[in-house]
Amino acid sequence: MTWLFEYGRYAVQIFLVMAGYLAAQSLSRYANVKFSAQGLLKVILNRYLRLFGPYAAALILTIACASIARFWVNDEFVGESETLSQFLAHLFFIQGILGLDSISAGAWYIAIDWQLYSVLAILLISFPRYQAVIWVISVLAVSSLLFFNRSGIYEAYFIYFIGSYGLGVLAYLAKCFENQGVNRLAKIALLLIGLIVAIASFQQIWLRNFLAWFVAIALLFWGDTPYPPKEEPLRILKAIAWGSQRSYCAFLIHFVFILLANTLYIATGMHAHESGALAIALMLGVVVCSTIAANYLYRAIEVPALRLKI
Repeated sequence: MTWLFEYGRYAVQIFLVMAGYLAAQSLSRYANVKFSAQGLLKVILNRYLRLFGPYAAALILTIACASIARFWVNDEFVGESETLSQFLAHLFFIQGILGLDSISAGAWYIAIDWQLYSVLAILLISFPRYQAVIWVISVLAVSSLLFFNRSGIYEAYFIYFIGSYGLGVLAYLAKCFENQGVNRLAKIALLLIGLIVAIASFQQIWLRNFLAWFVAIALLFWGDTPYPPKEEPLRILKAIAWGSQRSYCAFLIHFVFILLANTLYIATGMHAHESGALAIALMLGVVVCSTIAANYLYRAIEVPALRLKI
């Protein structure tokens, strides 16, 4: 558990880089579209609506389960009773900026994702030449990796995370964008950022920066590989593809079952046995329940909510 506490959060670097790659893939279709402030606003608001449905449902469920948990447990993981202003701040993704406690463990990332996507949309839609975008993203990424990401006071803002996210964007522009000049410049930017990260490590080694850069390089080589492969994919690949569709819902809903499992663990006195096997069994139960609930949340809320567009 100590190892997970110290290094488990490094997984954030992986999915931030991949999020940047996929966001660039989505937004690059506006490369040759004439700039329109109204069109840009529509893209940003549609992203908000894309995130909102399952997120709001998960928040309501978390509040309900936390209220139940408080009857038996008075612990830090349950938190104080939620307020209306706190709930409304979560709905508009500004709870971190206002310094409010998070209702759910994953709420911080949804707010940051929308910030990052919005900033990237502004850059990719506003600039007619992506060469300028590459330099702007590179400067933001280096600033984040070497300064902003090293101070917790910025973690409610996109600048804290745009280092890893920007590397994913550069990986996509270097590999998949149709303009070869943009490809070459993005590759040069990736190499320069890697060199800067390596030089900065002589002062202090930040493993998460190296991890983010290596993930970006992996995407540069294999990011456009069809997945799952068209020729008879293995069952495990089919299962991963099935799970990936429901991964957003799983990310949102899993805290509910962590909350309930910990309440059960403490309220029934199971913690007194100090049994590692019992604790692991509860963890596996959380994974199974989260997967099942994510499937229902995906089918009942996320899929219908895809029709919410401006």
